[in-house]
This record gives sequence, C-alpha cells and structure tokens, in this order.
Amino acid sequence: MRRRDFAALGLTALGVSARAEGAAFGQMSERFLEALWKLDPDAAVAAGRFEFAGRVTLPSPAQRLRMTAFLTEQLAAFEKLPDATLSTSERMDRALLIGKMRSDLWRLEVLREWSWNPAEHNPAAPLDLLLNTEYAPLRERVRALQPRVAALPGYYRAARLSLAGVTREHTELAIQQAPGVLGVLDDIAKRAAEAGQASALRAPIATARAAVNAYVAHLKTLQPTRGFRLGAALYEPKFQHDIQSARTAKETYELAQQRREEVLASMQEQAAQLWPTVMGSEPVPTDRFALIGRVIDKLSARHVARERFVEEIRAQIPQLEAWVRDHDLLSQDASKPLIVRETPEYQRGVAGASIEAPGAYRPQDKTYYNVTPLTDLTPEQAESSLREYNHWILQILNIHEAIPGHYTQLVHANRTPSKVKALFGNGAMVEGWAVYGERMMIESGYGASPEMTLMWGKWHLRSVTNTVLDYSVHVLGMQEAQALDLLVRQAFQTEREAKEKWRRVQLTSVQLTSYFSGYSEIFALREQLKARPGFNLKAFHEQFLSYGNAPVRLIAAEMLG
Repeated sequence: MRRRDFAALGLTALGVSARAEGAAFGQMSERFLEALWKLDPDAAVAAGRFEFAGRVTLPSPAQRLRMTAFLTEQLAAFEKLPDATLSTSERMDRALLIGKMRSDLWRLEVLREWSWNPAEHNPAAPLDLLLNTEYAPLRERVRALQPRVAALPGYYRAARLSLAGVTREHTELAIQQAPGVLGVLDDIAKRAAEAGQASALRAPIATARAAVNAYVAHLKTLQPTRGFRLGAALYEPKFQHDIQSARTAKETYELAQQRREEVLASMQEQAAQLWPTVMGSEPVPTDRFALIGRVIDKLSARHVARERFVEEIRAQIPQLEAWVRDHDLLSQDASKPLIVRETPEYQRGVAGASIEAPGAYRPQDKTYYNVTPLTDLTPEQAESSLREYNHWILQILNIHEAIPGHYTQLVHANRTPSKVKALFGNGAMVEGWAVYGERMMIESGYGASPEMTLMWGKWHLRSVTNTVLDYSVHVLGMQEAQALDLLVRQAFQTEREAKEKWRRVQLTSVQLTSYFSGYSEIFALREQLKARPGFNLKAFHEQFLSYGNAPVRLIAAEMLG
C-alpha cells in the first residue's frame, strides 16, 4: 500500500521524520497502536478498546494486504530507532514491537495459517467479550453488536475464499467449534430481548446462523491436502518468533531431554521410598517406568467426585491466595476478581483449563478461569480425567492457571505503565512463569508430603515432555503410537490425557515448548541472582513481574545488568 492510501484510512505513517519532529518514543508507540486498532478492531476489542466494537474487518486478501503494508512500513521505522536514545523500558518496548511486527509479517506471508486452518476464522470471541463485559449498559452493548452480527455472512464468505489446502485436523476443529458460535448468537438474541431490542436483531441473527451452518457445510465438502506437521523449515523460525528465546528450538529440545532424565531419576527415588507404604509387599519392578507408574496409578485413585470437579477448583483459589500471602512470596491484588466458570463452548476442543484475562486498557475487568466440565464424558472418560487431575495434581493445576501462576502474573502485567508490554506479551514468559510458580510453591512447603513431591515431579515432567513431544512430532516425524508411548508409559499420563495431548499437538505447534523454554530461563536467572549478596526471593519475584510480559531473555539482560 502506498503512503497516500494510509492517509485515506486515517493512519499516520510513522517514519524517522517523526523523531526529527521531536516526537518521543512513547508518542510514536501510541500512534502505532491507534493505527493498529483501526486496522484490527478485533484485537482492539480484545485489548479493552470497546469504542472499536462496531468496526468490522473481513479475513480477505485486501485486509491482509493492508495489514502487510502497514506492518512493513512501521517495522522499518522502529528498526531505524537507535537504542542509545531510549530508556531501559523503551528499549524493551521497541524490541517487543519489532518482534511482534516481524512475527505478524512472517505469519501473513510465510506461515499463511489463514489459508489452511479453517478454525482460524472464528468470530465468536469478540462477540462474547462485547456482550458480557460491562463496559456500557446492556442496551448500548447490544447496539454495538448489530454491525458485527450483520457482517457475519460476509465474514464467512471471505473465510471460505481464503481457504486452500486445508488440514483434516483443523477442519474438524472448526466444525466442532461451530455450535459454540451458534450458542453465542443465541446469547445475543436473549440479551437483546432483555434490552428491548429483539426486533432489530432478529433477522440479522437468523442470517448469521445460516452463514455459520453454510460454512460448516462447506467445510464438510473440503478434501484435506496438507498434513498437520509444520516441518523443520517452518518450525525453527516459528519458534524464534513465538518464543523469542536465547536458544534455538533444537537446543531447547536437547535441554528438555537432559531435564527429563534428571526428573525421572528423582521420581524413581521417590517412588521407591513410597512403594512399601503405597503398594505393600508387592515385588518392586526393576523397570524404572513401571516402578514410578505403578505408584502414581495407585495414588491417582484419590480424586474429587466428577460432579464436584469445577466446584473443587473454585474452592481451592482462596487457599492458594492465603498460602502466597502467609509465606510472603508475592504481592496480590484483591480488587482484581478471578471468576471460575465453565469454558464457553466455542472455546472448547484444545485445552481443558485456561485463563482469560482482561485487556490492557481495562485491567479492572474480570479475569475468567475457564474449566471444561466433565459432564459430557462417559464414566470411563471422566474417571480417566479425574485420575489425571487427582487430589495432588488438581492443586498444581490451580497453582499454574491461577495463583501464583497465570492470573497473578497477568494482574502484575496490567500494572506496568507500558501498554506495549501488557499488550504484546511473550507466551514463553507467561507459561514459563506459571511453571516456575509451581516450583516456587513446592519449595515453600506447599502440600509438603512425599506424595505431593512425586506428583509435582509428574506434572513438571509434563511440561518438559511437551517440548520433547512438540519438536519430535513437527520436526522429527514422531507417529501417534510413539507419542502415546512417550506420554503414557514414559510420562505417566492417563490414556485420555495423552490422547488429548496428541490432538493438541496436531492442532498447535511451538506453543507446547513455551512452558519449559520459559521456565528454564526464569529458573536459570533466579539461580544466577541468588548467588549475589542480599538476594531476596519476594523482591526477585516482584522485580521480574514488573517488566510485564517481556521475553525472559530481555528481562534477564536488565536484571543481570
């Protein structure tokens, strides 16, 4: 796109001349963000900028060209800024912005997931967010949703035209999630009636529902021509863009293999000590995996009742808050509510638990801890899931997802005065902190018992194995039977959990490496700083989180500097 075309869109070209005119870096960043929101109103809504609620963009070639041109020009401008003129915070912001723009361009031009992943085209999230966030009276929210609902037929037409060479797995996911989109439309109709606006939305919702069903019908006619594996040529650059680690993907995989052996050796020793208590006089297996697996399997029979699964998670949150407070591990903010809820249907199919945090512009809004209930499972499936998330593991899951994991970290991230750090967070830092938070709690004595120690080993091994699995599948060609053996026999996961992870590794790539990659860099940083005089654990935690969601390598450079 040419420069005069940006002017027609109301976007300001942010060249080096901006600095020559005396504009500060913060102003330059702010202008970039405002221009970005105009081009990508869905991202604006996700960030909490609800004045963009009525703007609609379609997943069309024209929109991708506009975004590519915009990012190319802005990347050149930010790359020309000399670091020497910037503060520490500004240098980190510049690195984050450059990393985001390079990643976005690579995804648009090289990865092209918009062409082979039909589930990429799912309009439900902003609709649900706009409907259920109380940023304005219900009547105004419903009115803001009208142009989005009306645009859904065009949205799905553009999505259909974008697809070429789809994968079977992502097509099935899109079909599975479609009822969730219809459910959101039903919710809009219900709330519109409450607001006295049912008549204005009746016809658009009916047309939108037809568009969803037509998209599903179209997907069912597609013949997949692409495999789900990313391949070595795409995996390494995606790892660099997404993880932004100081290591390569291959180096991280090799480090995970090393850590895996350390964890297994420790678990073998713990299981041997527990054997007489747990297994009685049964002969001790000579095989390491059999020894550990038998003890874990026996202990896993202790779990919450199926119908109390979500309720038990809800009940544990105050207990974790009290532990962190009483052991002075990290400051918390009681004014930022955490709501445990059942995962909305349109989000199901990838992960069983997740945190949905408010946008950086509205940190006062609720954070949701989404938990997929077990009500739709057969008794056998439910028992398998409950054994995986047994008495000890369920607590570690809540540490990871909520306190002091994702929820706590994201509350801290939204405190940073830098919008850039809050908006464009690094996934490896976010997931790595949650994994580190598990270790932090165990080290502080939480749940102190041989059983908890062994189960934390199993859970920690899961994060490590995620990296081994992801790289092995997408780069080394690991097959399903090998993957399930790695997960079930060698990582002690239940069959249902392993099958869900196999499904996840088919639907995602690189993300599974973020847990261990981020954790290993955070832990290494802590150990380096721990060797210095005057080290204080809480101060380390507070300082680390004060940098928002920046990549760990950037945080480490500042904290070690």
